[in-house]
Amino acid sequence: MTDARYLVHGVFWDGPPSATPEHDGGTPVLRLQTPGGALREVSLEPGSRLAFERVIPGRFCLGHVKVFSASNREHVLCPAHAPAVKGKQCERCFVMDDSRLIHDFHRGGRVPDGLRSYLMQDHWLYVATFGDGTTKVGTASNLRKWHRLADQGAVAARYVARARDGAVVRVLEDLVTRGAGLTQQVRSAAKAEALTAPRPGGELDALNHGHAARVRALLGQSAVVDFELVDESWVRPAQAALLCAAGERHAYPQALDAGQHGFRIEALCGANALASLAGSEALFVVNLGQLAGGVVRLGDYISEVPAVQESLF
Repeated sequence: MTDARYLVHGVFWDGPPSATPEHDGGTPVLRLQTPGGALREVSLEPGSRLAFERVIPGRFCLGHVKVFSASNREHVLCPAHAPAVKGKQCERCFVMDDSRLIHDFHRGGRVPDGLRSYLMQDHWLYVATFGDGTTKVGTASNLRKWHRLADQGAVAARYVARARDGAVVRVLEDLVTRGAGLTQQVRSAAKAEALTAPRPGGELDALNHGHAARVRALLGQSAVVDFELVDESWVRPAQAALLCAAGERHAYPQALDAGQHGFRIEALCGANALASLAGSEALFVVNLGQLAGGVVRLGDYISEVPAVQESLF
């Protein structure tokens, strides 16, 4: 057992993309920060065990991002270790974060030179479908093309357009929201809930295919220039398959903002884990995204099994 405390930055899929549906891809990790500012990564691959105790109430700032070019950026840790007041940031880090300016760039918003360089690379427009059939439209830079959808936790997804830059792709994104009614955001809690009883994979893929076809038809009739239509499927990591498939599982019965937790990870989709608990034959969906900004201590902890498991079924 260790007394070391860590600030949780969240789940990251930064490894190599999946090349085929049989390839795990992403080498997902839970990224942690020590009080001294060092970063540590805990594997979230199937078969790994995650055990921790929440030791401080509330959420704390995760810092901000400075962008220097299309491929060079720096994550600056919060020097004050301040409480989070805007999402996962303190007021100072929110103001200094380059990434917050991205969403106004296509409306003529001013951006620093480094961020402009990043935004001037090719960008992709995608259509992503989640476990209950909810479908969204989104964007990804060329460098983060695969990883963006892995982070999102898509069950099925397709790229529908390749744009000259980040301004054009966001014009397309807004056009799709207006013309096809696809949302640009899906709450993490909704993604987790959907994975407790996902619709059949073939049904979700067909649904995604249909939405993607309608989006391409809509874009093909638009007056927007500097993009090309594409029809390319995203390759979901194999380690998400068990969580995305039909099966008996339940929402994790304990809140992650307090207490002791420990479980084996059987599968991972985005920030959602399919977990098994010692002393129980049931499987649970755990939204690890809820840990971001929290302070934990790692150790030999175990999750408390619900006293009356019948209530879960």
